[in-house]
Amino acid sequence: MTLAAIDAYSISVFIHVTAVMVGFGATFAESIMFPVAMKVGTRHLPYVHRLQLAINQRLATPALVIVLATGFYQTADADWGFGSFWISATFAIVIVVGGILGAYFVPTDRKLAVMAERDLEASGEMSDEYLAAARREGAIGGLTGLLLVIAVFLMVTKPGA
Repeated sequence: MTLAAIDAYSISVFIHVTAVMVGFGATFAESIMFPVAMKVGTRHLPYVHRLQLAINQRLATPALVIVLATGFYQTADADWGFGSFWISATFAIVIVVGGILGAYFVPTDRKLAVMAERDLEASGEMSDEYLAAARREGAIGGLTGLLLVIAVFLMVTKPGA
């Protein structure tokens, strides 16, 4: 009796799912960091942005690379075909998320950390400029989270496969 057939493909799936869980799972916690910091004291806001920056650089970005690499391998090995909607749409989502990570979240969190420190030193109150930028980041974070959930849905259900 064999409990599991462990081959290169199943190891790739394991690495793929683990990267999604570790790398992107942590990003969902970012959605509550800002509101919690606002409730317990704005002095925590620079830390929130530095933590988000660390999560995006050290967890989400490497995970994205692993997800892409294992996804390419699995698509080729299983002979799924890159023309299948669920595969091409999922790859498109991952590439868009990577672009948002590198082009928006990383520089925005650097900027927001500096703005928060500046506002705290100047008046102890957060400026309208900071609050607007932080809310915009939260909205884009929500959209990015939705894209990730759609990608998981496509990978699990494989519509049209």
